[in-house]
Amino acid sequence: MGLKIFFNGSFVDKQDARISVFDHGLLYGDGVFEGIRSYNRRVFRPEKHMDRLYEGAEAISLEIPMEKDVMLERVVETIKINQLDNAYVRVVVTRGVGDLGLDPRKCGEPSIFIIADGIKLYPEKLYAEGMPITIAETRRNHPSALDPRVKSLNYLNNIMARIEAIRAGVEEALMLTVDGYVVECTGDNIFAVTGNVLRTPRSELGALKGITQEAVIELAAGMGLSSEYCDMKPGELLDADECFLTGTAAEVIPVVKIDDKVIGSGVPGKITKDLMRAYKELTSKEGLKY
Repeated sequence: MGLKIFFNGSFVDKQDARISVFDHGLLYGDGVFEGIRSYNRRVFRPEKHMDRLYEGAEAISLEIPMEKDVMLERVVETIKINQLDNAYVRVVVTRGVGDLGLDPRKCGEPSIFIIADGIKLYPEKLYAEGMPITIAETRRNHPSALDPRVKSLNYLNNIMARIEAIRAGVEEALMLTVDGYVVECTGDNIFAVTGNVLRTPRSELGALKGITQEAVIELAAGMGLSSEYCDMKPGELLDADECFLTGTAAEVIPVVKIDDKVIGSGVPGKITKDLMRAYKELTSKEGLKY
């Protein structure tokens, strides 16, 4: 069976899921999206993902013409129709079809589509051995320019930094503020571990408030570790005992080298590995069953 996409109220085959060239999501990146995971036929923390989607839409004055509970029903339906026990779901809401001008008032009904498929963001080897990353020259958008709550369809800032990573021969790039503070990677939140303390950048610096990030902080607390949102310069990160990234698609992945600087002992640290195991256990048993 071919992939089925939920598209503006009905399910269509992948090849028939077509959006207008006049849709402002395509023309201007005007819209929001959310990535959601399911494990063992359980959707992980779906309410938090729905909250983030709708809060992001509200922040850009985009009214989603579907209630949260109905949107979640459509997410589950999309997973089930594609017969997926483990899935990555992409929910996208655009401003809708308008004209070639910027004016959002010219757009009609927002477009909604939901894709459910498998995903493997990074090679398995990097989870076992740790990944190297680079520090990008591209600076993160200032939060006063674009609210970090918004997972907008315009990801060009992140893509430019990812291109730097590709040119450096690594999978990810760390993004800094214009003042040189650590923010996040192109698709993941970042943590530094020093002693028994986990440190991660504040969202006020421009970092997305991560759902996986939040889950890891909860798991760390259960292990007797403390966590703090903070301001952190790259030097502090480079001097950390351990470093790892978190994200819906990435889950938890260790970082063992940043540019030419080896982090800690150069292999995934004990706390990182403990959190990786705990996160896998959490996702295997928590969530909305379908």
